[in-house]
Amino acid sequence: MNPSNPLTLAQASAILAAAVAAARADGLPPVAVAVLDASGHTVALQREDGATPLRVDIAIGKAYAAAGMGVASRVLHQRAQDNPVFFNALASSSQGKFIPQAGAVAIRAADGTLLGAVGASGGTGAQDEAICAAGVNAAGLVAA
Repeated sequence: MNPSNPLTLAQASAILAAAVAAARADGLPPVAVAVLDASGHTVALQREDGATPLRVDIAIGKAYAAAGMGVASRVLHQRAQDNPVFFNALASSSQGKFIPQAGAVAIRAADGTLLGAVGASGGTGAQDEAICAAGVNAAGLVAA
């Protein structure tokens, strides 16, 4: 994390609001959305009414993986299929917080600086990723 350019609570809140709005517009089931900073710490989290309890842990895990590697979790999912031993080690060394499944994007500043990641759970991996990207874009940041 770059302390001179951290992800702010205002930015995280804007990402959450736009991601949930995108989920509602797309008619998804109730979702959980988690925004983490570049160090993997939760900045903001929202679980919609009716979202199952595991949705929160899954959203955080997807975002943790994206923040930790600096890319969308969809990319990590493919890499995990190609190198399962390494990705199992990552999951183990992170006490199970690292979930390389589609549904999260890295958050970058316009200059490319990694600010964090946002993950969602409730729809398919592609749907979750789409609402995350919508949230990041709505906040004026770059989804990667």
